[in-house]
Amino acid sequence: MREGAGEPSSGASPVLTLRTGLVRAKAMREYRSLEMKFASLCEELNSTRNQRNLKMKKISRLALAIAAVGIMTLHLAAPVGAATPVAPQARPTIVLVHGAFADSSSWNNVARSLRARSFPVIAVANPLRGVKSDAAYVAALVASVKGPVVLVGHSYGGSVISAAADGKANVKALVFVAAFAPDAGESAVDLSGKFPGSTLGPTLAPPVSLPDGAKDLYILQDKFSSQFAADVPAAAGYLMAVSQRPITESALVEAAPAAAWKTIPSWFIYGDRDKNIPPAALAFMAERAKSKKTVVVNGASHVVMISKPNAVSRLIVAAAEAVEADAVQP
Repeated sequence: MREGAGEPSSGASPVLTLRTGLVRAKAMREYRSLEMKFASLCEELNSTRNQRNLKMKKISRLALAIAAVGIMTLHLAAPVGAATPVAPQARPTIVLVHGAFADSSSWNNVARSLRARSFPVIAVANPLRGVKSDAAYVAALVASVKGPVVLVGHSYGGSVISAAADGKANVKALVFVAAFAPDAGESAVDLSGKFPGSTLGPTLAPPVSLPDGAKDLYILQDKFSSQFAADVPAAAGYLMAVSQRPITESALVEAAPAAAWKTIPSWFIYGDRDKNIPPAALAFMAERAKSKKTVVVNGASHVVMISKPNAVSRLIVAAAEAVEADAVQP
């Protein structure tokens, strides 16, 4: 609690103080008068049993009146200028941004866990068309949220949140979930190729040419589980493969316009069996961003938020609680 909360105001008007005192005294007199009437009726009841019903009705009415006046008296007895209790502060809104070859349902188990802890949650449908345009889309949504935001990105979604958060005062924390955290001028392809270990290239299907000249990329369905979600049950992996959302080829080579992780506190989590982004690259980005906390999940694939939702939820909650703690600092 902040210093001085609940203390009487030293600047109360003398007229207001006098008026409050007079009202309080009048209420006390009414309270005592009603008490006396109540006692008198109780005595009559003891001596006149045949009028019991009539007296009981009167007693009930008087009891209600005494209660009402008593509550008013207690309220007026409070010191002039006493502080009004402050409503609890709203919890930060968690905005979840998926990456390539996935959709917003990839956050379902994480979102369920966060909602159980009373956090507002929004899982964004990331367009996957380009870093700048996707970031603008997410930034517009973030701007519509009242109060603090914890922005969470998976995979390519990390590039998006780092650009979207730039200049957004209500974004108080970033969480990178097996995600890119590029510096300005870097691309996803640059970072995944910085260290050995990514096997994504050979698992991609032939690009799909679009009318506007762009090319969409998919992972071959028969390669999807082993490449993208090796620790997810086969049946779930199959459904992920057939419902995967494509990303444009140009989005993966587009240079990041900004790096919000340089000014906004960041947290990182990833699996040590990630085949899309080399774990060494993820470790490099976490260290460069001066991660508040980095969690490496043993045996986890690229979709750690699906296979290990509790670990991911715990880290997001830690980031959100850090935001809450900062908000109450004097």
